[in-house]
Amino acid sequence: MKKQKNDIVPSLSVTDILKKVRTLEIKSKKLTNNLFTGEYHSAFKGKGMSFKEVREYTHGDDIRFIDWNVSARMGNSYSKVFEEERELSVFFLIDSSASNLFGTNEQSKRELIIEVCAVLAFSALTNNDKTGLIFFTNQVEKYIPLAKGRDHVLYSIREMISFQPKNKQTDLVKALQFLNKISKHKSIVFILSDFADAGYHEALRVAAKRHDVVGIQVYDEKDAKLPEFPGGGLIQLQDPETGELVWLDTGDALTRHSYNQQFERILFDAKQTFRNAGADLMQLATGQDYVKALQQFFIRRA
Repeated sequence: MKKQKNDIVPSLSVTDILKKVRTLEIKSKKLTNNLFTGEYHSAFKGKGMSFKEVREYTHGDDIRFIDWNVSARMGNSYSKVFEEERELSVFFLIDSSASNLFGTNEQSKRELIIEVCAVLAFSALTNNDKTGLIFFTNQVEKYIPLAKGRDHVLYSIREMISFQPKNKQTDLVKALQFLNKISKHKSIVFILSDFADAGYHEALRVAAKRHDVVGIQVYDEKDAKLPEFPGGGLIQLQDPETGELVWLDTGDALTRHSYNQQFERILFDAKQTFRNAGADLMQLATGQDYVKALQQFFIRRA
């Protein structure tokens, strides 16, 4: 059962949105400049090597790269020099369903998704990569095509903060199918969701064959554990995506165990699904030091 905060994310004024965008820009750029520049560059490879120039052969150069035509003309040995084609296309698939409004540890899952996206987007900007966004619920709600530059990143962050989806439920399959339709070339794909959805195994496998896919699964500590009350007590939970209501006895050991097991099953299923698809998965809790987690993830991939 997914949980829901009692309050609904309020509509923000333009001034509030711009203030939040500026705050995220300052924080993200600081993290990118101080921590992530080298790690991001190493973790995500370019499209390959392209010819740059020729220079005189020096001891230790690979003889396979000698340019015999130039060498014959110049009467001396010359080697070809290659450089990495660095420009990447980076897509963010953002789960905008109602379950991500939940959060009890200083931020909602939605807010954690926005912060992580902002950091990754500025990392991409530093490396001159293009970024695009796909907001999805049980359908693709909004698509921001690939583009480069600071203005594009700031626009994307502004949309993340202000976006109000039309639907509440989740269907990751439709988002992945849309991605494959619009992106014919290999891209870096970050999927940010609580992955409480099911049945996306095959769609993920197909996407991971074409793209470098990274899942970022967000959760809250109350997703894993029912709140405790002295002497127990009944609480009512509502599934934010379906509206279904259920009463749970927080003092009942079996109920508490079943609640936790359902959460553990969601985490385990996501791990298995991504592993079987040949894709990577990070798992982040609200309130967690995601900076350290991202840095360790980049280093492992390098």
